[in-house]
Parts: sequence; structure tokens; C-alpha cells
Amino acid sequence: MDLEQEEMQFLGIFGIYKEAYKIIFSWKKIFSQITVALILPLCFIFLAYIEVSDYLFQKIVIHEFELDGTRVDSAKYNKISDLLSSELIAYWLLKLAYLVFTLIFSLLSTSAVVYTIACIYTGREVTFKKVMSVVPRVWKRLMVTFLSIFVAVFAYNIFAILILILWALCIGPDKIGILILWVMFILYLVGLSYMSIIWQLASVVSVLEDLYGFRAMVKSRALIRGKLVVAIVIFLKLNISLIIIKIAFERLVVYGASLGMANRVEYGILCFLLLFKLFLFGLVLQTIIYFVCKSYHHENIDKSALSDHLEVYMGEYVPLKAKDVQLEQYDV
Repeated sequence: MDLEQEEMQFLGIFGIYKEAYKIIFSWKKIFSQITVALILPLCFIFLAYIEVSDYLFQKIVIHEFELDGTRVDSAKYNKISDLLSSELIAYWLLKLAYLVFTLIFSLLSTSAVVYTIACIYTGREVTFKKVMSVVPRVWKRLMVTFLSIFVAVFAYNIFAILILILWALCIGPDKIGILILWVMFILYLVGLSYMSIIWQLASVVSVLEDLYGFRAMVKSRALIRGKLVVAIVIFLKLNISLIIIKIAFERLVVYGASLGMANRVEYGILCFLLLFKLFLFGLVLQTIIYFVCKSYHHENIDKSALSDHLEVYMGEYVPLKAKDVQLEQYDV
């Protein structure tokens, strides 16, 4: 990064975009290697799941419809019932496998990109081999942070359900009640989006500091203050872009039989290319936002200390300690 840390606090949305592009294109080789090893498999899993799950779901719906019109305990009924049971098992196993592999490759990709940018920031020599040797040790910390945010989101949803039950008992579905329900729904989405931003930043904290789990979430929440609007706009645009790519893939590839096989393959490749670029860009952005937030709060990062803690000692990753990341505040 060409900018000094003191200057990073002044970066706005477009400044952060510009810095992200500059880092990616200045270090094309290492990011290309990370993309091929980790991000491309993640994108393939994401798109393949949409295709295969839709195929299985359609078969399940057809066989459920056939089952409803078949006499109970007949040979045909038993055959369709067995087939339906197998399809349901396959569908849920596919969903489980998708969640597991998506989580693994997401955490590995995050570890690799954050570690790489930290090495670039400190001026350390960074190679693909070094990154891949560190990543398996770093991602365990990210897993703890992910489980913590999962617990937090679960509790948040339980609270939302209780509020919904309270609304049904005390207000009900009249005109005012429906309006209140819409307001509650919007507030729910805002809260969910906020927790998502906290998680993204907490992932970077888990790699670069000695905090992970709920402590990383608390640190992330403190860092995001003052730069919340910038973070919301950036992550909202990333999520909207992801939704657009997903819808385009479903319309043009999954449900695009009328377009012909050749066109569907072309559109599938295009969606795949856009998706991996979006994933890489998003990971770089969330790391830059971390440095911007640190700069905004005048928490100067000692490059030499960060450099030392990015080393692999005796085959083990040593995270940056809070005292090294939160040295005395510099004067602006």
C-alpha cells in the first residue's frame, strides 16, 4: 500500500475501491494463485449448488405431485415413495455438503487474502507457498469467530420470533398492524446487515490480532464506529452484485433451456468469471476497511511488530497482539 496509515482514515468509498484495485493489479501473481487455489473452487461450489439443488428440487416436487394422485399402498405408490425418500435424503445431504465446503473455502480464502495484504502492508516478501503454509493455522481462529457470529445470529432470530409472536398477540393483522410489521421487518434486515458487517471485519481482526470469537466481534463493533456508512454502502453494493449474478445464473443457465446449450454455457462462464472477481474484490475491500478503521481511530499499527508476528515460528502462526496493534495514538 502506497498510503501511510495516517492518511488512510481519509479514504472514502471510491478511495477504498481505488486502493483495492491498486493492490490487486500490483500483486497480480499472488492473487491469481490464491484465486485459482481457493476462490475458484468456492465459486464453482456456489454455482454448481444452484444448478444441482434446483434439479433435485424439481424432481421432488414432481414426485410429490404424483404421490398425491396415486392410491395409497399400491405398488406404484410404494415405488414413488421410496424414490421420493431417496431424493429428499440426497437433497439435504447436498445442502449439508454445500454449507460445509462453502464455509471451509470461505475461511481459507479470507485467511489467504488478509495475510497476503498484511505482508504487502509491512513490506514482507510474500509467496504463494508461504501463504498456503500459514492459512491452515489461521483459519481455525476464523472458525471460532464464525461460530460466535452464528450463535449471535441465532439468538437474534429467536428474539425476532418472540417479537413477532408478541405482535400477533397484541396487535394483529389490521391496517396499523401490517404497517408495524413492515417497519419491524425493515429493522430486522438492518440489524442482520449490521451483524454481517461486524462479522466481515471481525474476520480480519481474527487474522491480524490476538482476538477471535466474541472478542473479535466486540473489537470489530468498536472499529466500525465512524466508518459505518462507508462500510454499509460498500458491503451493500457487494451483496447486491452477488444477488444480480445469482439471479442472472438462474435465469440464463438454470432456467434458460430456450436459449440453447451453447448460450447457456457462455452465460455460465460469464457468471463464473464475474463471481470470482467479486469474491476476490470483496475480500480485499474488507481488509482495507480494517486498516481505514484503525487509522480513523488513531490506532497506529507498528509495521515492524506486525511483520514479526506474521512470521511462522516453529511451524506455528503467531497472531499480532493487541498491544502491538494499539500503540499510542498518533496526533492528527
